[in-house]
Amino acid sequence: MTLAQPRRLIRHSHHLLGALFVCAAVATACSHSSKSTAAVVKTPAATAPTESEIRDLDIEFYAERVKNDPTGATNLARLSALYLQRSRELGDPRDALRAENAARRSIHNRGAHNDQAAQILSSSLLAQHRFDEALVIARDVSDRDPGNASLRAAVAEIEMELGQYDSARVHFASVADKSSDLSVAPRLARWAEIEGHQDEARRLIRNALAIARRERSLPREQLAWFWLRTGDVELRMGHVAAADSAYRSGLTAHPGDYRLLAAMCRLASTKREWDQAIAYGEEAVAANLDPATLGLLSDAYAATGDTARSREYARVLDVAVLRQPGAYHRAWSLFLLDHDRHVATVYKKIRMELETRRDVYGYDLLAWALHKQGRDRQAADAMHVALAQGTRDPQLVRHAEIIEQTLKRRDAAARQDGSHGAQNSISDCGEPGACPRVQQ
Repeated sequence: MTLAQPRRLIRHSHHLLGALFVCAAVATACSHSSKSTAAVVKTPAATAPTESEIRDLDIEFYAERVKNDPTGATNLARLSALYLQRSRELGDPRDALRAENAARRSIHNRGAHNDQAAQILSSSLLAQHRFDEALVIARDVSDRDPGNASLRAAVAEIEMELGQYDSARVHFASVADKSSDLSVAPRLARWAEIEGHQDEARRLIRNALAIARRERSLPREQLAWFWLRTGDVELRMGHVAAADSAYRSGLTAHPGDYRLLAAMCRLASTKREWDQAIAYGEEAVAANLDPATLGLLSDAYAATGDTARSREYARVLDVAVLRQPGAYHRAWSLFLLDHDRHVATVYKKIRMELETRRDVYGYDLLAWALHKQGRDRQAADAMHVALAQGTRDPQLVRHAEIIEQTLKRRDAAARQDGSHGAQNSISDCGEPGACPRVQQ
């Protein structure tokens, strides 16, 4: 026996899920082609539920339906989509796992004609940084529907994350004319940044934001994400005021969004406004223990002279890092390297991740870890790979400049000493065959 769904929940579920099911990846982008807008239920403002409350009610409803019909597929796919949405909004990795499990059960119950569940499964794996697994599923779904630009863009995004740039370039080129599609445009913008085309990235993401603002069916969490990505692009271009405006607009659209609060913390740190950084950071980590924000808080407290609080946040990072299996979260790795902590351990973790994920940011971290060990000629080789796509991210540029300056100082000192320097020039980034394996 199945439960009858209350009419209000039917309408609100359709309102939120109509957007979710056309989204192919964790980029939280909604297809502009989706036109299924639900009827608006007029309720008193004082009692109207929020989108988050509606989503949680929908999760309860579909979980109950799954309990009463465990062999079905559709309800499990819908439940999986809702878990994934909540994972994005709250940053809870447990919801990504719940989304994965529900999607796998849906596919187990109905393997054929169940691409919705497969797309959600790929997205949930991507959210967990299980890129290889996500790519296999995304390619399979795209192959079954080769005319779907959103699915091709999803494949390209995962290839980009893995550093498979030749394949990504082909797939992105095939969807370049779909920049008005909200499930494609943000991915095209990120690819433009990887290739060093910052003005094009800015144009694409700002156009996508304009479209997103006109989409009445778009959940506030997703609109906030477009503001976040717009601010991120502006900040990487050095447009601090524009980034600040974008982040604040995002918080107006979705108050309390931990991702935007973390971005404001990062922006305040860039401006060395430490009290503001602490205020935003504390509010952000109260909702989600984002590692990058924890690191920023540690630095902000150190800058204000509160070394006790700085050490407290650093200890939280240490505990989290040492307990984490596999590759480190990259924000943690960068924090530890910047503070000359656990350098050898972080280096080993970076090497481990590069076995499968050979993107520009992985090689940037490798270069930085080598630099921190005094192996700057090897660091320069790794940095060469990190910059090979033309990426102009300020982090990569800063690391490259520091490594180059360090080498110049050491070479000058070596000439004064009449020696040839203490380092050997090794072109394999510290390990045999490491750099040549990346696509350049």
